[in-house]
Amino acid sequence: MAIDFIDLKTQYRESKSLIDQRIHRVLDHGQFIMGPEVAECEAALATYTGSKHCVTVASGTEALLIALMALGVGPGDEVITTPFTFVATVEVIVLVGATPVFVDIEPDTCNIDAARIEAAITDRTKAIIPVSLYGQAADMDEINAIAERRGLTVIEDAAQSFGATYKGRRSGNLSRIGCTSFFPSKPLGCYGDGGAIFTDDDALATAMREIRVHGQSRRYHHSRVGVGGRMDTIQCAVVLGKLERFEWEIEQRHRIGARYVAQLSGIAGIETLTVRPDRDCVWGQFTIRADDRDALVAGLKAAGVPTAIHYPETMDRQPAYRDGCRIVGSLENSQYAAERVVSLPMHPYLDEATQDRIVAAVRAVAAG
Repeated sequence: MAIDFIDLKTQYRESKSLIDQRIHRVLDHGQFIMGPEVAECEAALATYTGSKHCVTVASGTEALLIALMALGVGPGDEVITTPFTFVATVEVIVLVGATPVFVDIEPDTCNIDAARIEAAITDRTKAIIPVSLYGQAADMDEINAIAERRGLTVIEDAAQSFGATYKGRRSGNLSRIGCTSFFPSKPLGCYGDGGAIFTDDDALATAMREIRVHGQSRRYHHSRVGVGGRMDTIQCAVVLGKLERFEWEIEQRHRIGARYVAQLSGIAGIETLTVRPDRDCVWGQFTIRADDRDALVAGLKAAGVPTAIHYPETMDRQPAYRDGCRIVGSLENSQYAAERVVSLPMHPYLDEATQDRIVAAVRAVAAG
């Protein structure tokens, strides 16, 4: 039987009535842009994270872009982030005209190393973007403390971690601004592109709401430069339908992730990631590191196990960004990860028999 990397079909079957009802309600009222489900979705997501404001937007990338625009980040400014991330984290910095500044990651979590951030700050620094990679938040208290001392804003890139907790608080509500994605493969996904921004700052929330509708403070009155960044009503309806079952899905992600870690630990040439004791991980990707990644990927493919690589090349080495970034210190941990990471099938509907088959295949390939 074929193994799904992410099983969206089973997820839909389990929530079909909820999702279908929500979608058909939109089809009936016909308000496909900024319909009532948008405000309802924002209220539900704000409540879930504990944030004062939620602003739904067209994608996780758009969320990061609008956040930077609302802060007024632009040419001549710098934004500190990690080089080991999806390109969206970095491209939005460049799109507003600022310079990405890269510091290395922790070797055991693959998240940005908070201890390296302060050395990268200059009088041009305006923000810090830690990425909650693979579903686990970075050391947000330490990062927020640095930002407060230096008068900076922290934007959590929570595209892979919606539903995760850090010291009892939800990802997305761990800093002044949190941004997430509802891309279909994310822990909470819609059926297209979608995203959200979270903040407790009233003025920032107002700016973000205006920016997402072309900078309008009222119809055809453009008080600031904006973008077409709205999340479709139907996508908000899908998120509302999926929220009904989301807590159960997070519990399954915790269980399946812990089971993977337990069964894969101790295999020669395979490293699992560390989850810190004061937080959890929703495993937006279940990612390991393999000494011989090519052999592992080929062997798993032969065994019918799909894989993906998140991510094979760090941002400082990408042609579009390598000449326009600033690097502080060594990026050896990022390079180590980029050469070895491989993601295994992960979703809330992964049964134990299939997971055992995946682990057995990893063991077989590692044993040669």
